[in-house]
Amino acid sequence: MSERLSVIEPLTAVERIESLSGRDLHDLCDATEAAIDAGGGFGWLSPPPRQTLETYWKGVLLVPERKLFVARLDKVIAGSAQLQRNARNNEAQAEVGQITSHFLAPWARGHGLAGQMIEAIEAAARAAGVKVLNLDVRETQERAIQVYQSLGFKQWGHHPRYARADGTWVGGLYFTKSLDQEEGSAA
Repeated sequence: MSERLSVIEPLTAVERIESLSGRDLHDLCDATEAAIDAGGGFGWLSPPPRQTLETYWKGVLLVPERKLFVARLDKVIAGSAQLQRNARNNEAQAEVGQITSHFLAPWARGHGLAGQMIEAIEAAARAAGVKVLNLDVRETQERAIQVYQSLGFKQWGHHPRYARADGTWVGGLYFTKSLDQEEGSAA
């Protein structure tokens, strides 16, 4: 008699959050620490004290120009990304948004969540009237770069001294994506 094992796919979800429960804050800090330890800590080279992370994430929710999106794997926050709009006094760039602080914990990779977060940000940006999304990334983040390119982001620049890690300069890449089809817009 042979038994057949079935594979249960993990539950994935991406959502915008406006408040953090204690559990969500804990999970978000855990995912942040894991991403930093793996070299993808959106600026941090080593995990800061837990209180610093908690204060950072609580602060993100207070900034009107920032929208926080999280990825969940089996209901546990595994990563995040932010849509950052320009300050209201910057009318000339009112239709430009920036994707910042995009990361996914190593244990949650391979399920499409990184791309799903970007797609959720794009949808929210379009709904808010954003016409262009920009982002930048260390050139060592090869998988993230592949995700951005697969979603239609075009590289427009390179900075050879973008960030300093372990005493060495690391280059950075700049990407843009037009969310409308207006002639002359960034492609």
